Amino acid sequence: MVAGSAGRTGIALTEKQRIAWLRLIRSDNVGPSTFRDLIQHYGSAEAALAALPDLSQRGGGTRVIRIASEQDALRELEAVHRFGARFVGIGEPGYPQALKEIDGAPPLLTVKGNLSAAVRPAIGIVGSRNASISGAKFAAMIARACGEAGYAVISGLARGIDTAAHRASLQTGTIAAMAGGLDQPYPPENVGLLNEIWDGNGLAVSEMPFGWEPRARDFPRRNRLIAGISLGLAVVEAATRSGSLITARLAGEFGRLVFAVPGSPLDPRCEGTNGLLKDGAIIVTRPEDIIEALRPLAEPDLFRPQLAETPVEKSNKPLSPPPDDTDRDQVIDALGPTPVEIDDIIRHTGLSVLSVHSVLLELDMAGRLHRHPGGLVSISMLD
Repeated sequence: MVAGSAGRTGIALTEKQRIAWLRLIRSDNVGPSTFRDLIQHYGSAEAALAALPDLSQRGGGTRVIRIASEQDALRELEAVHRFGARFVGIGEPGYPQALKEIDGAPPLLTVKGNLSAAVRPAIGIVGSRNASISGAKFAAMIARACGEAGYAVISGLARGIDTAAHRASLQTGTIAAMAGGLDQPYPPENVGLLNEIWDGNGLAVSEMPFGWEPRARDFPRRNRLIAGISLGLAVVEAATRSGSLITARLAGEFGRLVFAVPGSPLDPRCEGTNGLLKDGAIIVTRPEDIIEALRPLAEPDLFRPQLAETPVEKSNKPLSPPPDDTDRDQVIDALGPTPVEIDDIIRHTGLSVLSVHSVLLELDMAGRLHRHPGGLVSISMLD
């Protein structure tokens, strides 16, 4: 068995904080990275909520920003509780440890099922929806062996490889990452499987609002969850253009191990996995290939150095004055349509870290800033 991490603890949010966090992440122009920056800048979600209108106005926003009301948050909280689910905030007990490490980790997850699955080291298994019999069998073999070795198995509840991986790890613990709200499973034929997951040793997770129907553009966010929660990702059958390859790319960006199962060059379902092998993915011909490679990564203290990135509320934090027009113009002039590092903006302008981040928050709230993977930013040239 691998070293467990169920003993890891965190600081629980108060109910008041949870409502404020939910309001903030559900407000216009607030994504996970912006949420973290707002908490760090203002000290609390409540203080950040109060500052949003002024931030948007100073950033050049042309319309009134929508801020989720307390009533909106309470309605969602009540609906989630009625459903038998709950919210887990980043930094709280039960939030997946590996997920905290990624850039733009969701500040709140909606979860239903056995939370112990979330705090165990995990392996992601994804692949073709139109899986072959042998592909589905091999995915199940990997999932079963990794589960018995102490790993949670995470996948996306899709047909084919995902379904085979979930079913093979029902007893040992499986995690279903969802593209919509927990009450909006996709595809419909896997509703029964989802019930088995959260009624047993498994868990369902989503960062989307409760009641949200998944759309095509929501599935890459689900793929980020799979890549972020896992220590490694195994791809079993994937075409050259598939969501599985998006998940593999994200896993590589997050520093996860990427595994691929070789397949026939004549089978289009194997073009993507064979391509991953050409690009340096670890070849998998037996489950032990994964278990042995992951063993050094499954230490309980692996992610402890990254916990400083978790948003931590600080009451009565003194607020600095907003940047002046000269500082704001300097930052805006330094930005363009090409993504750049924030450190480069600081060096280029000669402004303080606080001034640059303050201007970026203003532009973010005005809907003028684009955030890119790796912490890069750019500005809309329409402004």
